Amino acid sequence: MGSIYCHSCLSCFKNGRGMEVKNTISVADRSILTKGDNPNTTCSDLRSYCGGSFKGIEEQLDYIQGLGANAIWISPIIENTVNGYHGYWASNINKVNPEFGTEAELKSLITECHKRDIWVMFDVVANHMGRPSGCIDRSCPTEELTNFTEFAPFDRQEHYHQLCYIQGSSNQSEIEQCRLGILPDLNQSVPYVRQTLLDWVSNLTREYDVDGLRVDTLCEVPKPFWREFQLSAGVFCIGEANYYDRPRYLAAYQGEALDALLNFPMYWALRRSFNDKEPMPQLLDSINLQNEIFIDTTVLGTFVDNHDFQRFLNMTPDVTLLRNALVFVFFSQGIPIVYYGTEQLFHGGEDPDNRESLWPHFDNTTAMYQFIGKLAYARKSSNVNFGALNQNVVYVDNDTLVMTRGDNQKLLIAVTNVGTSQGSVQKSVGNLTDIANGSEFVNIWDSADTAIVNDGVLTISLTNGEPKIFKLAEAAANKSSAISMFMHYLAAILSLCVAVFSKQFAL
Repeated sequence: MGSIYCHSCLSCFKNGRGMEVKNTISVADRSILTKGDNPNTTCSDLRSYCGGSFKGIEEQLDYIQGLGANAIWISPIIENTVNGYHGYWASNINKVNPEFGTEAELKSLITECHKRDIWVMFDVVANHMGRPSGCIDRSCPTEELTNFTEFAPFDRQEHYHQLCYIQGSSNQSEIEQCRLGILPDLNQSVPYVRQTLLDWVSNLTREYDVDGLRVDTLCEVPKPFWREFQLSAGVFCIGEANYYDRPRYLAAYQGEALDALLNFPMYWALRRSFNDKEPMPQLLDSINLQNEIFIDTTVLGTFVDNHDFQRFLNMTPDVTLLRNALVFVFFSQGIPIVYYGTEQLFHGGEDPDNRESLWPHFDNTTAMYQFIGKLAYARKSSNVNFGALNQNVVYVDNDTLVMTRGDNQKLLIAVTNVGTSQGSVQKSVGNLTDIANGSEFVNIWDSADTAIVNDGVLTISLTNGEPKIFKLAEAAANKSSAISMFMHYLAAILSLCVAVFSKQFAL
């Protein structure tokens, strides 16, 4: 996949307001208004609908495509209870949310995306229904918290678990059977509930010809249900397994639940490295741990901003650090995901302040918008198979990490967490074992910035705390490929000789 442009609340895009996985963005209530209805001021009430729509997204596809995104992740499209602007408070799973538009407008958006070779991913929820009418918190009377008559098709007590609340993260039964907040928790062990959800997701993907799903609240539902859910969906599914920074616990949801996950363990590692400026070896430790515990790191969604947490720039207002984190997201193993507004340097705090309206900020000339576009283009044009396990960390010190991508270490990516600074520092990078002596690496954005490999080592200069991406010069890449192929065949010949000798010796 390339990169995903994601926005978990449609009202931000107000009208005028085994598979290849793409660069992604999720778009919904906060992203785009409809043409002719694009205000000059941002949405003032972020706890309710702001006016974003399917039509608004369609009218701003040039803006999305200009970022280099080849997939969009749209927040849940179904009808919600009061103030469910984000889509996660379902009232009727079989109806499209009229606040976002009509079925015809949604299909028109998908058709236009497919004409542009942009994938469309729906956000879906199968763990719970919406906040009961009139209820804000647990102080609501029990009879109101357990009144399910407003929900369709799950309108009976037997469709839900008994009333209880998730209190922590150590009791898995509590996580799976109790309420997230006050949201009624569906009981997937009930045959009617299970089969209805499976039929619903199957019909949803076929009716709208969507290319993938982002699946909400994975940890809150038993893993075997999700295997059935993914099979019924029949499309690429990436799940939200997020219960604090618990890599081994979360890794179990890949394979046992869904094939792909949002990479929350890496999100926390990036926060430590680039927001908290912890020594870079901890990032390497996280990379190594993930290679050990996940089945396939190439289909994990990587990101620096997310609709559930304060934005990167809210924690650290240093744009240089953000650029470094984004370079890592785009070129490390995984599917790069860009949360809407990052390209406009949004810096909102905790929910809902991190769900700002994107209008009136559709500026494709800003430095960050163009930087992200360049990252997407560099990834697509690199001729590197990002779906393969070809990432190698070749250098790490207290403030810098350098990795290569490609079978022949074709790309060399350097990130640092020193932040905005003055001057240059030299880094001697070794372990370039697949690179022929004398090979040249060239900065993809400055052809005058080069580095020559000498006995498996090269020296790069990092300036003003900025990240760098180097590409192996074409002639050198071909030479290195030939050497690599020769070594591969030599190893095969030696292995054959050993096997023959062993057989003769045995005789």
